[in-house]
Amino acid sequence: MRWMLAALFFCCASLAHASASGFLKEPQVDKVLVLKSERRLHLISRGETLKSYRVSLGKRPAGHKLREGDKRTPEGFYWIDWRKTSDKFNLSMHISYPNIRDLARARREGVEPGGMIMLHGTPVDEHYPEWYFHSLDWTDGCIALSNADMQEVWELVDDGTLIEIRP
Repeated sequence: MRWMLAALFFCCASLAHASASGFLKEPQVDKVLVLKSERRLHLISRGETLKSYRVSLGKRPAGHKLREGDKRTPEGFYWIDWRKTSDKFNLSMHISYPNIRDLARARREGVEPGGMIMLHGTPVDEHYPEWYFHSLDWTDGCIALSNADMQEVWELVDDGTLIEIRP
């Protein structure tokens, strides 16, 4: 009987150590990958896709964002750098656009690069159901998900996470 108690104690101690050292934790998202042409957002951990979501983009989705007001979603490497709740779009996470390359291009061309590019949910609108927004590109350059999907992303993605946006 003492042998069984000792074995049980050893198993519990091993599991506690494994949990504390991260072996039993869910994989951490270390990259968000957006493929504009596929309208997909992938949560990546150590090169493996953990989850994937349908997204809506800016009203002019083809091509990189060139200037403020062009309704395009940027392309390149950025960071999720802060987040907030939003009365208009549920939850939102800020994308660090413009980066140094975007700023240099805008300066050369004499235009404002724009900003406030967000990863956000869908508006709650009494005239349009949520599913309506998922059948078209409707944002001013942001990346939008359903509110349920945005809630998952909000919980899984930390501030400081890399986001790569590809054509």
